[in-house]
Amino acid sequence: MVRTESQMLELGIKAPEFSLINVVDDKIVRLSDSSGRKGTLVFFICNHCPFVIHVRDQFEPIFGEYSPKGISFIAINSNSLETHPQDGPPNMKTLAEDMGWEFPFLFDKTQEVAKAYGAACTPDFFLFDAEQKLYYRGQLDDSRPESGIPVTGVDLRRAMDSLLEGKSPPENQKPSLGCNIKWNPGNEPHYFNIL
Repeated sequence: MVRTESQMLELGIKAPEFSLINVVDDKIVRLSDSSGRKGTLVFFICNHCPFVIHVRDQFEPIFGEYSPKGISFIAINSNSLETHPQDGPPNMKTLAEDMGWEFPFLFDKTQEVAKAYGAACTPDFFLFDAEQKLYYRGQLDDSRPESGIPVTGVDLRRAMDSLLEGKSPPENQKPSLGCNIKWNPGNEPHYFNIL
């Protein structure tokens, strides 16, 4: 596990389009068809990463709170099947079903979507407004494995509240921290920010 921070892309950039398989029901999910009327959260996660395991119990409650308000949720796993087969679609489906996730969980086999989004770690969160412009990127909250800080999702929740209230993006946006995305050999991007 390489501890890696998110890239903190420039706010206002347009969400890259994608078309990926939802491992839960084998249906194609396109960003253009799945965006929320108020905003869209695209977040990169996986099965095995301790940082994701630490916070994943918050995903469904946050979805349940903000989805009815017009924010759609799309989770993506871009980890390599070559190096981490335990993160492959069958185990993704099992995890989503066990966790009761009602949002799609997509597999980015070529890793092109992760590259397009500048995703670097799991978890990595990207919140876009109704026009698909980047409004927030960074952490769920300050909690990390063994930090003793409760997992509340306060940073992401605050950003979503601000978006729904029509306010400017939060000024204090902190990078997410997690495991580096497991790139296919020879497919590594050149934007790592490793601690």
